[in-house]
Amino acid sequence: MYLIVTRSFPPELGGMQNLMWGLSRELSKNFMIKVFADHIEGHKEFDEQASFSIERVGGIKLLRKYRKAQLINEYIKENKIDGVIADHWKSLELIKTFKKKYCLIHSKEINHPKGSSQNKRVVSVLNNVEKVIANSQFTKDLAIELGVNANKVIVINPGVDPAEELNKKTLDKVESILKVKNPRLITVSRFDKRKNHEKIVMALRNLKQIYPDIVYICVGYGEEEENIKKLVKELDLEAQVMFFKDISNDLKNSLVSKSNIFVMPSIIHKKSVEGFGIAYVEAAQYGIPSIGGKDGGAADAIDHEKTGLICDGNNLEDIYSSINSLLENKKYLELGKNAKEFVNKFKWSKIIEEYKKILN
Repeated sequence: MYLIVTRSFPPELGGMQNLMWGLSRELSKNFMIKVFADHIEGHKEFDEQASFSIERVGGIKLLRKYRKAQLINEYIKENKIDGVIADHWKSLELIKTFKKKYCLIHSKEINHPKGSSQNKRVVSVLNNVEKVIANSQFTKDLAIELGVNANKVIVINPGVDPAEELNKKTLDKVESILKVKNPRLITVSRFDKRKNHEKIVMALRNLKQIYPDIVYICVGYGEEEENIKKLVKELDLEAQVMFFKDISNDLKNSLVSKSNIFVMPSIIHKKSVEGFGIAYVEAAQYGIPSIGGKDGGAADAIDHEKTGLICDGNNLEDIYSSINSLLENKKYLELGKNAKEFVNKFKWSKIIEEYKKILN
């Protein structure tokens, strides 16, 4: 039996939540598992439908991690378990067991200056596990650079579920919203500095001269939203940029499938960095190529010049020319076709085999 310890789990929404749900669900087809997750509103209905046991831990955040660790330590004492799999180094910090421990790493949460107290805590936890599972080659290299034992770190990319069947009614609705707008760029992400919406908007000002009917679709919310909207107004691009938030999954996926290029040339902002970029993989499932940034793990999700492009997110000219080169002669069609084939390697049925290798 394996215990999965996570701070991020559905019904809460997000990439980490999807990853830990997919991993738990797929592992439960091969092993006995029990999940220890944080309490979240509306979890009861969700948990009842799972084919494995989920124990929720509530209380104020500061005390919750101690309470959770105490429950897990007691459970380990009283039950026969083979190992513990955690979503974050902090989830393992207080767990006392000689059983095998495995920790997933994603980059942002380990990116502390070498020698700092946070870095020492990270390294102390990660050098005492069986395997450290990095979400990309970039994250693996970062971990080793920060002091994690290279022999312990392996790369297993996040898995994705097969793309949802799209509703014809919603697809028609998207067409009626977008009407004659073409070509179509899209970003689905939080509005934060790292995602780099700002430079895409700036590139759009020049692209508009060549493609007067171009549209840039932004799906998401976040602290940078108002700044981006202000920039759009300043650059007189209100007819070219559309904002969507709090929309259904079906509408989000339909907007992606009706676009031409997924654009997210991420950068490193302070300690925040894109460890992988599951959004590129999700776009590829609908045959949409991506433009990602060279800083971070996008190169694991995008095969440069085959399924999209990797550019320098700090260089406005590079972002502009990358978008333009995919739009010229509709090159995005060929790369989108490649992306749809490439994405098969990220299906959970393939990814779970990598986990089984290390757990067996």
